[in-house]
Amino acid sequence: MNKPAIEFWYEFASTYSYPASMRIADLAQVAGVAVQWRPFLLGPVFKAQGWHTSPFVIYPAKGRYMFRDVERICESQDLKFKLPPLEPPQNGLKAARLALVGERAGWIADFSRRVYIANFAEQKDISSDVILTEILRNIGVEPATAFAASNLPENKEGLRKNTEEAIARGIFGAPSFTVGDELFWGNDRLEQAIAWAKK
Repeated sequence: MNKPAIEFWYEFASTYSYPASMRIADLAQVAGVAVQWRPFLLGPVFKAQGWHTSPFVIYPAKGRYMFRDVERICESQDLKFKLPPLEPPQNGLKAARLALVGERAGWIADFSRRVYIANFAEQKDISSDVILTEILRNIGVEPATAFAASNLPENKEGLRKNTEEAIARGIFGAPSFTVGDELFWGNDRLEQAIAWAKK
């Protein structure tokens, strides 16, 4: 019998994806559920909904609430949280392309968690080659090789397809979790998604 599985859809600019990324592996392991990490881009998702940027930017009151809410969530998980160094939303394109390389090579989870820490705990610019190189070296990956693979046309196309698949499957924000055709949205739905995968 196949091991139950959950797909974790995330975007590196997403604040709520940060705490989700830091707890999903442990929760899934305890439950005996496999996790497939699915990086995608929220920009095209928002555009498909008629938004020119994040709703947390469009509605400032919602953005202020979101940052305070994530502070509380991170405090409950004993995670550091600081506002990113640049105006939101952050540019996670390069990191997402590298993550897809990591998916094939087996280091996507470690890399993704470290990108989130750099962005939301260390106030580093995750669009910077210098920062991404530092992250790759810290997980034992040769940066030049990883960057070269990330810029191959087929890898860029892979990220575009991930994003198109997310839109086609009704995903409208991050983090999202899918179990087959069942969609769960938000860090607070992670446990429910894992429980559904075990059914």
